[in-house]
Amino acid sequence: MDFDKEYFNLGFLDTLSYKDTVIHRLDPRTKVIATVALIITVVSFPKYEIAGLIPFFLFPAVIFSLGDIPVWFILKKVLIVSVFAVFIGIFNPLFDTHVRVVLFGIPVSGGWVSFFSILLKFFLTMCSALLLISTTSFPGICHALRKLRIPEIFISQLLFLYRYIFVLIEETLRMVRARDLRSFGKKGKGMGVFINLIGTLFMRTIERADRIYHAMLSRGFSGTIHYVKKDRLRKADFVCLSITGAVLTLFR
Repeated sequence: MDFDKEYFNLGFLDTLSYKDTVIHRLDPRTKVIATVALIITVVSFPKYEIAGLIPFFLFPAVIFSLGDIPVWFILKKVLIVSVFAVFIGIFNPLFDTHVRVVLFGIPVSGGWVSFFSILLKFFLTMCSALLLISTTSFPGICHALRKLRIPEIFISQLLFLYRYIFVLIEETLRMVRARDLRSFGKKGKGMGVFINLIGTLFMRTIERADRIYHAMLSRGFSGTIHYVKKDRLRKADFVCLSITGAVLTLFR
């Protein structure tokens, strides 16, 4: 079932974060700071820059290699969401018709140059974010943000959102399976049944949220989600940050 496959793929990024490689052993704060620095540096380039972005592909290439991350798995996810980047820049060639460069005798307008620049920036930033999750885990990232003095309420909301996305998907998966078992051919798969499923899922979500809220209160929840694993910055982390900072500055 396709729904089952997508559910598995959603949690596979966290599964990758349990590997034991040089990248995985770095402190989560190191990886968060390095990724944010990379994203800010990439986004800071002007809209007509393309050649200057090419050297930054070194960063995902190194992480793919040292972190033992499946390249095609990450690239598929980036390609799926790249539709948003296409919609953002696809109209640039219509409004910016001034010729910026001539390639092999073919004039290329500024709109096309800025469009490809948007695609490159999107690819680099999305790839960096997915690689951060696949080498750190989402809870590890949130723990790093807490150590970096990000407000606790923001961290808690992120963790709750991530945790209960899976709960909601599991509930949806049970409902879809029940519908499939009670359907034959195309019967039971019309729009009316789909609307009823959405309504039922909404009601079950409210009930589940109410039970979870009271269960947390009964266990003394005070607004802070504790992280059991203790991380500390080591020499390798400072070396990694120094190299990253130097290379980003050089490329920029």
